[in-house]
Amino acid sequence: MTKHESWMKFALLEAEKAFSKNEIPVGAIVIYKNKIIAKAHNQVEILKDVTAHAEILAITSAENNLENKYLKDCTMYVTLEPCPMCATAIVMAKIPTLVFGAMDKNYGACGTVFDLTENKKLNHNVHTISGVLDKECGELLKEFFKKKRK
Repeated sequence: MTKHESWMKFALLEAEKAFSKNEIPVGAIVIYKNKIIAKAHNQVEILKDVTAHAEILAITSAENNLENKYLKDCTMYVTLEPCPMCATAIVMAKIPTLVFGAMDKNYGACGTVFDLTENKKLNHNVHTISGVLDKECGELLKEFFKKKRK
């Protein structure tokens, strides 16, 4: 198992928490100096807040933890390709590396529908690694939406 796969397992644990709360199962963690400093899962329904995506909540937590608006020495792991809102927040927080699992064919903003994280027109680019544990991440999402349609 690679380093990225090991860390993604922690993000998957967060996604499972979201699943158990009837939230779209997306989880995110932020790593700093080889330690998890923030973890979050989607809480859009619970908080009745469209911005309460796992990535946004994890960024806020990490910034508070480091007492800095920039996360220059951090890596974010997220189970689903970030949407435009989250990808922009990742760029704005100056996170150098993003690792995600499943691709999002509807809203993916890190290479699938848009590419905000590696857009050379922006003043910060995020090295983006996709497809880490994509099968596991994708299966959890499929299971959630299958359950929703019943």
